[in-house]
Amino acid sequence: MSESFSQLRLEAVTRRYAGSGESPALSELTLAIDQGEFVALLGPSGCGKTTALNCVAGLVPLTSGAIYMDDKRVDTLPTEKRGFGMVFQNYALFPHLTVRRNVGFGPKMRKEPKDVIDRQVTDALKLVRLTEYADRFPRELSGGQQQRVAIARAVAMEPSIVLMDEPLSNLDSKLRHEMRGELQELHRRLGLTTLYVTHDQEEALSLADRMVVLRDGHMQQVGAPDELFDHPANSFVADFLGYRNLLRATVASTEAGLLRLDCQGFTLSSQTSAEFAPGAEATVAVRPDDIVVGAVGGTSIDVVIQAVAYLGKQFEVEAEATGGVRLYLRTEERLELGQRVALGVDPRRVMVYAESLPAHDDKSPAAAEPASQS
Repeated sequence: MSESFSQLRLEAVTRRYAGSGESPALSELTLAIDQGEFVALLGPSGCGKTTALNCVAGLVPLTSGAIYMDDKRVDTLPTEKRGFGMVFQNYALFPHLTVRRNVGFGPKMRKEPKDVIDRQVTDALKLVRLTEYADRFPRELSGGQQQRVAIARAVAMEPSIVLMDEPLSNLDSKLRHEMRGELQELHRRLGLTTLYVTHDQEEALSLADRMVVLRDGHMQQVGAPDELFDHPANSFVADFLGYRNLLRATVASTEAGLLRLDCQGFTLSSQTSAEFAPGAEATVAVRPDDIVVGAVGGTSIDVVIQAVAYLGKQFEVEAEATGGVRLYLRTEERLELGQRVALGVDPRRVMVYAESLPAHDDKSPAAAEPASQS
């Protein structure tokens, strides 16, 4: 049975790998996860999210820091003594064991009585709707079914915490959407505490109670999905969460609660509580969905349409503004290549950060002190 607890706490958890130089894979991560909470660790490859999960699981030792379940320190315990369930990206099923025996492997290793194992396996397979597949082998199952077996195996352990490392990344788009719904339902019905690793921001937004964005081993922002989506703490988080328009800007003026920004050939306005002096360098972030055809809030950007992609209900459009700056928008309005139009952005949806945008191809801005947003 799972151990009752109120909170899992990571306190300044750090992990360095031999030969990695001065930069740790994970640096002083401090995070509290309440019982029953679904927390997603999010970020690009190499950001430290899987390292964090492996530290919690006990698969790699901490270089420094500590992990507690309430007042009990658990990072000093071996993996099998922590009572955590794990679901991996590659499923990690035993090919020579049936579904039933795969799911019952953990309780068997824990030397549970046979009647307890049978109950745990039966309940777990029923939860993931695989009862009729109990005597099949993994090779006889689809990818989605194999992933359900992996989830059932974790659930059968009746764990205090479930750790999931990109469990849906090997599935096609349709199956990913289906499995998201099933994971949400399992989490709700069982009251699971889940720590979930993903690089997919849409997946994190749809599943998590809270999201933690990591970059180069450092936590950039933690909060509810809508908080991060609407108010990214810095331009790296904005870029990662879909603010595709990242622009170098110079503050032209500040007046009446409105910041006027020179964006290399056109002007944007931002309604921000952050204080900037005229002439200051900044980074502007705007989501494609927040750029509209036509002037808005005193903003009118003259552009020439460069590319149009049909997405069903919307068009994804690339436009070139004065000075050669590229802007990306999504619109239901049909635009043509070479067409000249004016674009606008609501000043409330223009994020401004007191940091400069580095000149490299991936447009991933360096983490910096964020300018608070209204």
